[in-house]
Amino acid sequence: MCPWCYIGHVRFARAAERFRAKGGSIEVTMRPFQLNPDAPSDGEPLIPALERKFGPNAGQMVERVVGAAAAEGLELHYDKAVNAATFEAHRLIEVATRQGLGKEMTERLFRAYFSEGLNVADPGVLGELAAEVGVADSGEGAQEVREQLARARSLGISGVPLFLFEGKFAVSGAQPEEAFVSAIDEVAERTGQTPITPLGTPGDGCDDGYCAV
Repeated sequence: MCPWCYIGHVRFARAAERFRAKGGSIEVTMRPFQLNPDAPSDGEPLIPALERKFGPNAGQMVERVVGAAAAEGLELHYDKAVNAATFEAHRLIEVATRQGLGKEMTERLFRAYFSEGLNVADPGVLGELAAEVGVADSGEGAQEVREQLARARSLGISGVPLFLFEGKFAVSGAQPEEAFVSAIDEVAERTGQTPITPLGTPGDGCDDGYCAV
């Protein structure tokens, strides 16, 4: 439900491919973060929810993020988007990750939420999306998601997207592609140092319950 995560994911994925193309090795694992754990499972239109949270500026904020997404080749249709609980979607990503399809499942859920107006809390919708990607949903993964959410809190993570390298180096926000390229190169040289170290200045992201687009 964080558009900057969608945008940041696309930019990071391109940077990662550039790193691989020059002989580097990088393994990516998707981790959960819930912006609004209390979102309704039956869903509600997203724009009214944003207006309740951010007031009259919500429209301008939506226009900004839609424009940023379009520059990356992404279509965001807020007029169709459904604000809904995301725990089961995160659990499905965990199951997909075990099957080597975490990236594909995440991208499919992004499109479902932002482009197609699907309720990603609906078990029927999730089942169809899983089948489309080729994920066999075992129904497992809930405990792992809870543990990962707790780990994020223990690390002091309060907003997303956040890209954590080697458990030590952090890049915050939907940085430009070139910033991710530089960060990946720097981490490749600095692997082995300790605490979480911010690399660069924070970029656009989401926190505080709903996404401040």
